[in-house]
Amino acid sequence: MNKPKLFQKVEVDFVLLATVLLILAIGIIMVYSASSYSALNNPSLNDDMYFLKKQGIFAIAGIVMMLIVEKIDYHRIKGATNIIVLITIILLGIVLFCPPVNGARRWIPLGPLGNLQPSEIAKYTVVLLLAKGIEKTGENIKKFFPTVVIYLFVAAFFAGFVYIEKNLSIATVIMLVSLIIIYVGGAKGWQLGSIIFSLIPLGFIFIKAEPYRWARLMSFRDPWKDAKNVGYQLVQSLLALGSGGVMGLGLGQSRQKAYYIPEPHNDFIFAIIGEELGFVGCVVIILLFLVLIQRGIKIAIHAKDMYGTLIAVGITSVLAVQAIINIAVVTGSIPVTGVPLPFISYGGSSLVVNLMAVGILLNISSQTNK
Repeated sequence: MNKPKLFQKVEVDFVLLATVLLILAIGIIMVYSASSYSALNNPSLNDDMYFLKKQGIFAIAGIVMMLIVEKIDYHRIKGATNIIVLITIILLGIVLFCPPVNGARRWIPLGPLGNLQPSEIAKYTVVLLLAKGIEKTGENIKKFFPTVVIYLFVAAFFAGFVYIEKNLSIATVIMLVSLIIIYVGGAKGWQLGSIIFSLIPLGFIFIKAEPYRWARLMSFRDPWKDAKNVGYQLVQSLLALGSGGVMGLGLGQSRQKAYYIPEPHNDFIFAIIGEELGFVGCVVIILLFLVLIQRGIKIAIHAKDMYGTLIAVGITSVLAVQAIINIAVVTGSIPVTGVPLPFISYGGSSLVVNLMAVGILLNISSQTNK
């Protein structure tokens, strides 16, 4: 009698796919709702569907790429990792010579195609690089010197590039996700705990280096003290959430999107969700992200090798950390920082790259432990 194979090709994780597509659909609707007023009253746009059209195009492109990537065996990515790393470094270097937007250099202009944000690619490049390296390292990952230190320097290299672009928030995401991957890969918890503790003073220095970051940190303690200046965005966000109540004002009925919250379709779109769909709408979004995280963890646990486990952990961590930070910022739980809400906030680079990452996650789920 033939023994059943322990690992075999199965269908992709349908729950994960359905959850991501549902979050994406909600995001497209909310981008339109949050941006329609400002887009219609912008003389250069004069089109309430301007951001909806662009986000729709990005969503279609992202879904196509996700379906393509899902069909590619994730082990083939291992051979292309060095090329991906090289391309990412080149893009991170190019962006430093691009014209600044609001004092920061984060985007590469692509004309009619919009802007490319290399930091969105860098997050997943670090995941792929660490997964490949840790799998090759094996038991040596338990050695703090030099193994863990080398991987931390690799992560810090990319985070430093992103920090130079004045994007401390994404640099922080990169470091947090890297610590999670290294820990899951086999590093000792006390070692990483000591690293996190030692990085606190360094984080303080980075925040102090830019006056606006320090001002944000100080205003976090009492945003109402300077509600017309540094605390303005958080105050308006809290007003939106508060006015939404339990059931919300109704889809499209937000008042704070009418020039009160700057660019409400971006990082603070969760506040508009709370205003229009209420506490119930916010809970639904949070539950959907919890389902996404749970499926990602399940895929990581049942992956057929350590490489698949580490990639699944990394991708899930990127999405989870960003969602947690974004929601925490909008609700006033942590100081204001610019991290988009995955699949919901407006932005082509973030949306397409995140959907491609989900494609990899789906491919891992199709080669699972039976």
